[in-house]
Amino acid sequence: MAFDFKKEYKEFYMPKSTPQIVNVPKANYIAVRGKGDPNEEGGAYQQAVSVLYAVAYTLKMSYKGDHKIEGFFEYVVPPLEGFWWQDDVDGIDYSDKAAFHWISVIRLPDFISEKDFDWAVETASKKKKTDCSSAEFLTVDEGLCVQIMHTGPFEDEPKSVALMDAFLEENGYENDMSQTRLHHEIYMSDARKVAPEKWKTVIRHPIRKK
Repeated sequence: MAFDFKKEYKEFYMPKSTPQIVNVPKANYIAVRGKGDPNEEGGAYQQAVSVLYAVAYTLKMSYKGDHKIEGFFEYVVPPLEGFWWQDDVDGIDYSDKAAFHWISVIRLPDFISEKDFDWAVETASKKKKTDCSSAEFLTVDEGLCVQIMHTGPFEDEPKSVALMDAFLEENGYENDMSQTRLHHEIYMSDARKVAPEKWKTVIRHPIRKK
């Protein structure tokens, strides 16, 4: 049975629909950075996601080829995630998608080294005939956060964020957004196959004690 991050780390991938506080350990990711509306057909965001999956599946299937990764075991590619921000905006303004900056990511198993990652970027570029050089090996240490499972369209996320903010206020915490601690989303639904009202998205914000 392939290792599945969603099942092994349920507290980080399957939170309740009420806010909860978690301490998120350091993790490595395939990452592509960009700016602009994620819904733009064939735009930078959609191209970035293609690069992420090209590299992710090259690593996942590496055991079938000549490149051997030390400590490798079979695993399910984790869900797509994203870190989002806008210049001079406190939180997120969903009405101005063109102003989004984003780091789109897919988590890597701990046994994948930067050397393995570089091999995968080069191999994916050749095999998929896609330039994957925008992909980077990124380590994120999120630490103390509040999170919630949001069900519904992305435009409705402010309702879930309001629940998180009220929860923080009641429990003596506050948001701790910065250039390195960002609004974080994990996409648990395939938006191409599931109706928007049923989309499940983990929303996670960095926090600190007041």
